[in-house]
Amino acid sequence: MPNIHEELKNSLKLLKQEWEEDLEQFKKKFLYTSISDKKKEGICWHPVQLKKSKLGFGERWIVDVERFEVGQSHQFQSGKSVSIFTTLDNHTAPGSRINGVINQVKKDVMTITLQVEVLPDWLSKGKTGIDLLFDEVSYREMEAALKAVIKSEKGRLGELKTILLGEKEASFFEQTQELKEELNPGQEEALRLVASAKEVAIIHGPPGTGKTTTLVASIKRAVENHKQVLVCAPSNAAVDLLVEKISEAGVSTIRIGHPARVEDHILSQTLDAKIAMHDSYKDLKKLKKKAEEYRKLGQKYRRSFGPEERMQKRRLFDEASRCKEEAEHLEEYITYDVFQQTKVFASTLVGAASSALKGMKFPVVFIDEAGQGLEAATWIPIQKAEKVVMAGDHCQLPPTIKSYEAAKGGLSETLFEKIIKRQAKASKMLILQYRMPELIMGFSNTYFYGGRLLAAENTKEHFLNPDEPVLEYIDTAGSGFMDQVEEESLSTFNLEEARFALKYLENLIKRIGIAKIKTNGWNIGLIAPYRAQVRRFNELVFDTYEFPNLRSFSELLTIDSIDGFQGQERDIIVISLVRSNSSGEIGFLADTRRMNVALTRAKRKLVVIGDSATLSNHSFYSAFLDYVDQSNCYKSVYEYWEED
Repeated sequence: MPNIHEELKNSLKLLKQEWEEDLEQFKKKFLYTSISDKKKEGICWHPVQLKKSKLGFGERWIVDVERFEVGQSHQFQSGKSVSIFTTLDNHTAPGSRINGVINQVKKDVMTITLQVEVLPDWLSKGKTGIDLLFDEVSYREMEAALKAVIKSEKGRLGELKTILLGEKEASFFEQTQELKEELNPGQEEALRLVASAKEVAIIHGPPGTGKTTTLVASIKRAVENHKQVLVCAPSNAAVDLLVEKISEAGVSTIRIGHPARVEDHILSQTLDAKIAMHDSYKDLKKLKKKAEEYRKLGQKYRRSFGPEERMQKRRLFDEASRCKEEAEHLEEYITYDVFQQTKVFASTLVGAASSALKGMKFPVVFIDEAGQGLEAATWIPIQKAEKVVMAGDHCQLPPTIKSYEAAKGGLSETLFEKIIKRQAKASKMLILQYRMPELIMGFSNTYFYGGRLLAAENTKEHFLNPDEPVLEYIDTAGSGFMDQVEEESLSTFNLEEARFALKYLENLIKRIGIAKIKTNGWNIGLIAPYRAQVRRFNELVFDTYEFPNLRSFSELLTIDSIDGFQGQERDIIVISLVRSNSSGEIGFLADTRRMNVALTRAKRKLVVIGDSATLSNHSFYSAFLDYVDQSNCYKSVYEYWEED
């Protein structure tokens, strides 16, 4: 058994290594760099124009900005912090920066929530740009959490530390209470484990096994026995999905976090929105308005005035202070009242350090997608816990790590994985999956899950047509489709493979029948492991007229990276593996857990397109090629050329 004190100190060291590497990479792209170089790196939009602005929840300004130079690749995405600036002679003008958070990026329009009460005049004049900012806050919170865990000897955190890291055995109550949930036997067993655990329970949910359903049922059960619980996940998207499911189950929930980092349909669950909907909110607005009016009146008195004016100025400022203080007290009362009516608080792992949750403790803390959270981040909500329940799958997406050395040193191993290895009794794997026919499930089941997964009865009906195969591998070996590196982003793409994938998909839609697909509402996912290939797909479908049928399917078609499809499913999935070269180089396709995600998204048909000559040097792809060959699902690209 490892010395957990030394292990935690090593985790802290690795976190600092990752922090330094991340900052170093950012500095190389950002600091002392011209605007044109930053644009090439994808961390600056310039010039942009203000399209529209509005006041959102919590009196926050929300702006839409559009860039003039369209179509260039970039690293901006929802939840990231940005700085808007104006330029003078192609340099940033002094004192002309305001910060904000990205709500969303759609093609060449970015929606940003700003951290200002008044929009500056320069925002709608002159040349304006947007820089991506480095997120230091997350690292500070993770560092603080690890230090607190290292120091903790007594108290609940000290106890949880010794159990979660395997120094002591986890303990359980005798479970006598009958469960009344509409779940399968395996899911009910998981619920019983959660209910009986004194310190920790793990729900291991492979793809399609109803992990989220089981977790939500467990949360519902917890709030019947406890006043409030905390629910967390590593990403904003995962938290929003949970909030949606918990709210649908009729449980009062508050989404803690910046509104810009929250999906639009979840906005009504945010603290800002709940405050805005409170009965006393109108009074709060009136007080804030009064305070501002008194302040403005007081500012009208300039230097050349007598004692009477001086007294009047003081009275006005005193009145402004009184109104402001009264408004603060009223806001505190509204927040307290909203909190009292809340059963579930939901945030990201880092968001659990929010000042809104300061000093709060919870009888149970639930952590979803725990296989994707860095250990340091996972400890943040655990500091508030009496008991921890984690759900996830360590055979799917791992955490994103920038430092190769830190990953090699052990940073890539999550707390979720450690608990599964060290506290086997605290873990339950769900084995009945409802998404994929057995043939689609088969390879991942053998390779990742020891053949323990079972395809539920309903999956026998998951096909497009009875005679349409549910799985196909199309081999591009010898086709001349070669991968290339995109200059700006250094991401990899394969233009000819992208064209072939889209043509195949268009023919599939015609074969099954456009009317049939639209009537059934069958949706389609087009997956590529590389962002550059995702961009090629988008360009070919939406910026050219090569594939008009696919363009007409845009409401049913999602084009994204593997990471973008985590936790999702589609009726039809087409995967372009991109890599095709004479040296057998497959880059980060070697991350087999990522490929497990891609291979397990399809409900009715999975099509994988790739070059066997390049891929077969890796044992995972060699095993996959054997599987498709033995299952009679192998085809060559030449067969499709002959059809043409």
